[in-house]
Amino acid sequence: MADAATYVFDFDSTLVDFETLEALADIALEGSSEAEAVRARIARLTDRAMTGDIPFGEALTRRLALLPLTHAHLERLAAEAEPRLTASVRRNLPFFRERAGRVVIVSGGFREIIAPVAQALGVPADRIIANDLTLDADGHVTGVADSPLLEPLGKAAALKALNLPGPVVMVGDGWTDAEVKAEGAADRFYAFTEVVRRERVVAAADAEVRSVDELLHLEGLAGRWSYPRSRMRMLLLENVHPAAVERLQAAGYRVETAKGALSEDALVERIKGVHVLGVRSKSQVSARVLDAADKLMAVAAFCIGTNQIDLDAAAERGVAVFNAPYSNTRSVVELAVGLTIALLRDVADKSAAMHRGEWNKSAAGARELRGKTLGIVGYGAIGSQLSVLAEALGMRVIFHDLTERLALGNARPMPSLEALLAESDVVSLHVDGRTANTALIGASELSRMKPGALLLNLSRGHVVDVGALAQALGSGRIGGAAIDVFPDEPATNADPFDSPLRGLPNVILTPHIGGSTEEAQEAIAEFAAERLLAYLNRGDTTFCVNLPNVQLAEVSGAHRILHIHRNQPGVLAELNRALAAAGLNILGQHLKTDERTGYVITDVDRDYDPAALKALRSVAGTLRFRTLH
Repeated sequence: MADAATYVFDFDSTLVDFETLEALADIALEGSSEAEAVRARIARLTDRAMTGDIPFGEALTRRLALLPLTHAHLERLAAEAEPRLTASVRRNLPFFRERAGRVVIVSGGFREIIAPVAQALGVPADRIIANDLTLDADGHVTGVADSPLLEPLGKAAALKALNLPGPVVMVGDGWTDAEVKAEGAADRFYAFTEVVRRERVVAAADAEVRSVDELLHLEGLAGRWSYPRSRMRMLLLENVHPAAVERLQAAGYRVETAKGALSEDALVERIKGVHVLGVRSKSQVSARVLDAADKLMAVAAFCIGTNQIDLDAAAERGVAVFNAPYSNTRSVVELAVGLTIALLRDVADKSAAMHRGEWNKSAAGARELRGKTLGIVGYGAIGSQLSVLAEALGMRVIFHDLTERLALGNARPMPSLEALLAESDVVSLHVDGRTANTALIGASELSRMKPGALLLNLSRGHVVDVGALAQALGSGRIGGAAIDVFPDEPATNADPFDSPLRGLPNVILTPHIGGSTEEAQEAIAEFAAERLLAYLNRGDTTFCVNLPNVQLAEVSGAHRILHIHRNQPGVLAELNRALAAAGLNILGQHLKTDERTGYVITDVDRDYDPAALKALRSVAGTLRFRTLH
């Protein structure tokens, strides 16, 4: 049984995120002009020892000789060691504490540094195999006490002497760890690469593990631990903000990034083996892409809209879709206000003339914002906030929305789009990307606008018939326009852009930058990443746009079963019959449905045979089944 194994862990860069001698060098050499050079020499010696180029004992002696170490330095690192447990070790503290009697720490490092970490893990002091430093009367380190660990194959010899009950599993990042199995002191060796990866060590291992989660999964403990995060692939396209990458990696997930959008064909190829996909507005996640996605669990739109994703097809496959509906609201609103002022004052054309060396000072056609009527089409998060800002600047605000909305301030709802167009000096579009909004503003609507009125589109490119707008601008019917989104947009910044609106007077064209501020992109990254983590780590679907929304707390003292299915009669009854037949004790259960999909979350006792879960996967109507610790 895997539970009966004895687990032997290296210390440096395995249980903690540092190499002891390099960390001691940082402490002992603080303020020294030679610190950088000495630390580099120590790091080179460490790497040579860890890859087996030189004997460990020799490397240790040479590294110690480079440092003016004292007992105070050791005490300081010992105090800092426990907070620097690697992320996956910290996530899996129950594993260490519940099996403390079958965990051994073996390290060429120093007992004084290792002891507080072992205590935090619940590992007894007599289960530590490490070196002891010698000190003089003044507390200066003079060397290392005699130890088998200093000899060639020292770790293997020390472990053999313990006569550990088998099977023995060795986990570490260095060549001396690989030697443990090679010398017959361990039955399995895993190269641990959460902190550092050494090719020679990985090549000698039974398997590479990027985290403790992955170790437990490979050791047959998958029935009580979730699928390891470090084995889950996340692909983020279109220059998603680094804050998202950092947050997801810090949670233990494997993240790949790509700068631009991918074509459908390219995405079909790239999506294989991907568990989570992140896109912005350009990459089209079609039904064909979803058909090719053999592992996909979730899609995150790092933007407001989701019209680039086939939501129905995703729901039919049990793939959750999240977006960031509010994170760039302020950025879009501020741009709308700025563009309105620029159009009213003909700023863009006057600036262009100045760059050509022309001085054309005139008040003709320049108007104030105050007193003008702003017509907002779409009174959601962006439209309503624009309403507040515009009114504060002295504008009269009217709006139209297909959904009943609470008017803010003195804003007045209009019964129809036509009525709004007839009264507005400035029309600003803030509708969603649904197909029904295609050519919402065409030749007919433009003819209903007040002569000389201005049009802003910061919503979706297909909402405005740009050919009809170009004609209306050319005839003078429309006094100016600011367009940030287009029916056809380049996939990357290197691709050319063309539009019938190019070159027209008092027309401001911007390259889909409404939400492109540093603040907005960071907020989007953080929000979308947190929604993904909530779903992956606890099954929470709050703000999911295509599956029933269920808000869930963290799993505690239980095992969580997540079941997404077609909303058809009898699924919950069949699921509970399967749970009862498997002998699982239900601690709590939630069910939420929409017209298409059902989502059942069941928390059960942890002590059961993982094989019992097979029946749950075959329940009629199942779209997606997964388990969480």
